Amino acid sequence: MIVVGTSNWRGAFREGEGTISTTTETLPGVPYTFASRFEGASGAIPEELLAAGHAACFNHALANISGQNSLTVDSVHTSVEVAMGTDDHGPAITGVHITTSATIPGATEEKFQQMAEGARAWCAFSKALSVEITMTATLVS
Repeated sequence: MIVVGTSNWRGAFREGEGTISTTTETLPGVPYTFASRFEGASGAIPEELLAAGHAACFNHALANISGQNSLTVDSVHTSVEVAMGTDDHGPAITGVHITTSATIPGATEEKFQQMAEGARAWCAFSKALSVEITMTATLVS
């Protein structure tokens, strides 16, 4: 399965504007700007989408791991913080922190910590943050 997100941008780094979309139209051309990403202005923040996706992926991974341990998640709430900063090349993601709480009948604290660590390590988003990123680039004249 392949899922696709797209973005369009026009203009300079600080003064330009763009949109973020998904082929499922979950995001139907949501606007973003430098100010929305870095100054708290109205509009989308691409890194916030990473955080939300990572939280959802973690929850699903925890449910999967729980099932593999013959346990069923009653509820799980996860928040993911994506720390944004700069490096030698400009804006950068400098860290990711997961905060989760769950109700899993029959789970001990030790078992929960093991399952949560497994979800942190094996969630597709966690793995994606360290994979090789390939690219096809075309300059249109």
